Amino acid sequence: MQRILQPGDIEALDRTQLPRIRLPQPTSLFADRAARLAQKAEGNPIGDYLRFLARLVRAQQQAAGTVQTATPDPALIAQAQEHSMALLPAAQHIDPAWQGVLDQLLAALDGAPELPEALRPTLARLRALSGEERDALARRALLGLLGDSADLAAAPIVMAALQVVFADRASRLQESDIPYTDPATICPVCGTAPVASVLRIGGREAGLRYLHCGCCGTEWHMVRVKCSHCESTKGVHYQGLQSEGSDQKDEVVLAETCDQCHTYRKIANQEKDPLAEPLADDLATLLLDLLMGETPFARASMNPLLPMAEAEESPAP
Repeated sequence: MQRILQPGDIEALDRTQLPRIRLPQPTSLFADRAARLAQKAEGNPIGDYLRFLARLVRAQQQAAGTVQTATPDPALIAQAQEHSMALLPAAQHIDPAWQGVLDQLLAALDGAPELPEALRPTLARLRALSGEERDALARRALLGLLGDSADLAAAPIVMAALQVVFADRASRLQESDIPYTDPATICPVCGTAPVASVLRIGGREAGLRYLHCGCCGTEWHMVRVKCSHCESTKGVHYQGLQSEGSDQKDEVVLAETCDQCHTYRKIANQEKDPLAEPLADDLATLLLDLLMGETPFARASMNPLLPMAEAEESPAP
């Protein structure tokens, strides 16, 4: 039986009406992430580190309620939209509020049972740095220019403080403020590469794939089976870990590989596990990264809460 579609029905069929952008809600973002990290720590080879990060993210959640950042100037929004550029490139727009958040995180971690003893000198170093030195370290962390072990140790805490401020700023935007960027593989708010992607469930977002910014928490839509690094639709494949005690592949988190640029980025599937959280699940599947290290594919971008020295640059798209 056929029927005439009404205007509302036609709009429902228009995929362009689906949410292009998911702006972060900082309190729930950090609460969900902390819970997922604590859950995935059980039986995980890096369980102790995941428990420490869960404590750090709970501190982020508390700090998120104390931050107030300003919305961008309308002229800046218009410029970004005109030139298809990120609205507030992270390393160029570090809000001074981040240093107060850093102090809150340091206070929350001091004496926490989850804090590794090896990190105590790092906390002392961060407390002792001047404001200018902290800002310089923040820029190095955002640009991936962490040359020594002291910077690498400090990076997760520095990035955690920056995440709180950037997420707050992004949460105050409207979807209409957000430009379409070129390339479409960088965060349209802060210009950062996505840490992972996620297949969402529920409402109008059900079944849609979003790239997740590890810096400000913004998510932006990208169609499935499209490389999130070079945007190729050819030669995209998925590799995963074998489920424990089974011949089946664990499909909650897969490595999406691209034969064109020879990179991979993980994708978390909420259809397989509704609690999957892209940044947390990326951290919890370090074994998949180790196995991918034996393949021709290089990781496209790093997780901001897992400091690693990159021996080589990622292949260019």
